[in-house]
Amino acid sequence: MKNILLLLTISFSIIISSCAGSKSSDEITLKEVFKLGLENLENEKYLQAQLNFTQVVIRGTGSDLGDDAQYYLAEAYYQNEEYLEAITEYEKLTRRMGFSPFVEDARFKICESYRIESPKYFHDQEYTEKALERYQEFLDDFPNSKFGKDVQASIIDLREKLGEKLFETGILYMKMDEFESAKMAFELVLDKYYDTEMVHNARQGIVIALAFNYQIQEAIEFLDKNELSLKSNLLYEEAMGAIESIQQKVKKEK
Repeated sequence: MKNILLLLTISFSIIISSCAGSKSSDEITLKEVFKLGLENLENEKYLQAQLNFTQVVIRGTGSDLGDDAQYYLAEAYYQNEEYLEAITEYEKLTRRMGFSPFVEDARFKICESYRIESPKYFHDQEYTEKALERYQEFLDDFPNSKFGKDVQASIIDLREKLGEKLFETGILYMKMDEFESAKMAFELVLDKYYDTEMVHNARQGIVIALAFNYQIQEAIEFLDKNELSLKSNLLYEEAMGAIESIQQKVKKEK
């Protein structure tokens, strides 16, 4: 809706400018509109800034001023928390103006926009995946970027989220008594998200899934193999308790 209103406003402004004659066009130059856009952006008048920069982009296509306006148009969306619209405008800059001094910043803001749009772990993680992909591309293309530490920190957070989602899938299988599927989900956490905190919970989950699936010897062996990790994260006793519970159940059934 905002985009429709913006387009209508732009169209109206262009019509008014055309009807006003050459004097009006001369008085309101592209540089003046661009400067006004910067002032509106600084004063947090983001919708008006979007209008200003869109006018410069339309009228100044191919010029240095038009290239700069494209970046600041994206910034106006970004600072107004319209992140998906910001991505679209940043993408235009990076595709059409590869030599712009704003490209690195634009690429970083694209990553950040996807990260911000990434929802809680229990929702669809499309934007999380996109953010990780774009962050990795950014590191490949700008290995010495000033944003490097921020990118690394964001990658860690996003991987933790994906690891948690996969772990919770395993928990769901446990509740459904699908212990083999649960074990496989926990094992995927270890394989794909080995550098996250969720690996400790996944190890405990594997022990419990094996025990509940009456694979008691395998559960004991895995528990022994990961004893240090589980004890240091206060997860050992519960895992051991699951094995003992199943062992007692087996004895009663004999």
